Amino acid sequence: MNKPQTPTLTGTGDRLELMQTFVRIVEAGSLSQAAAQMGTTQPTVSRRLQALERSLGLRLLQRSTRAMRLTEDGERCYERAKVLIDGWDALQADARGAGEVPKGRLRVQVPHALGQEQLVRPLAGFLQRHPQVDVDWLLRDDVHDLIGEGIDCALQVGEVRDPSVVAIKLLEIPRIVVAAPALLKGSRKPRQVADLAQLPWLALSTYYRNEVSLTHVRTGEVQRFAIQPRLCTDNLYALGHAAVLGLGVGIGSAWMLEDDLAAGRLVQLVPEWQAPHLTLHLVYPHARYYPVRLRRFIEAMREGVSASP
Repeated sequence: MNKPQTPTLTGTGDRLELMQTFVRIVEAGSLSQAAAQMGTTQPTVSRRLQALERSLGLRLLQRSTRAMRLTEDGERCYERAKVLIDGWDALQADARGAGEVPKGRLRVQVPHALGQEQLVRPLAGFLQRHPQVDVDWLLRDDVHDLIGEGIDCALQVGEVRDPSVVAIKLLEIPRIVVAAPALLKGSRKPRQVADLAQLPWLALSTYYRNEVSLTHVRTGEVQRFAIQPRLCTDNLYALGHAAVLGLGVGIGSAWMLEDDLAAGRLVQLVPEWQAPHLTLHLVYPHARYYPVRLRRFIEAMREGVSASP
């Protein structure tokens, strides 16, 4: 009696590569997005999917011009493929041991202001130590779907609410009240929080717009007051420049305002009071295995950010 023949693979790559492509398609939500994340073409991704379907003798995805969804067989295959790929990655890591050389490409999302200045130094140190790693440094303030967008990790300011990610707290960023000396000419410099309410204000819409909340640095007392901002913006740089030009009082991250304060273009008001600190987290999706390039990058960020002034 003849044994049934095992279907042979046709198309691009081996079985593992085809499963990896299938998993990426599912997580990216489309063939075109998967191709972009993998650095290849949509026809190549399509051929790999067809080769996997032929090998298994199953239809894994139902596709139309508008949508794509997993079949029942596809859902089962996706779950099994994820386990196999994670296991293979873990096996590779164990086999290579601690001496594994980081290589490949990382996609990192960072906030605009910090990503242009403070975080570039630890990034540079990481790239200098690991010449076989390349980084896509993506400046975006909002963190959405890391897996769907092919993001390996993100630097995120503010509270982390997504339960599907690991969040590492890197530091807290003080925020202070500043104004241009010209704005205060002819009036007494504010010494109490109540005095601030009488001044024109600038608002940063992502953190405050119609109300300001300040906390006493020693006692923890909190005071709030309403504002009607002359200018409202979602950009830290625009707020800082508007403050220097004397358009109003603003609240900004201390690190970003230090040069203007040192040069006398701005002065800090009520220094014993501060706005709530902003927390910087490094976040990345939960997984059973993390490539060495990501592990080394996390280490570099933790060390580099903690060493920053």
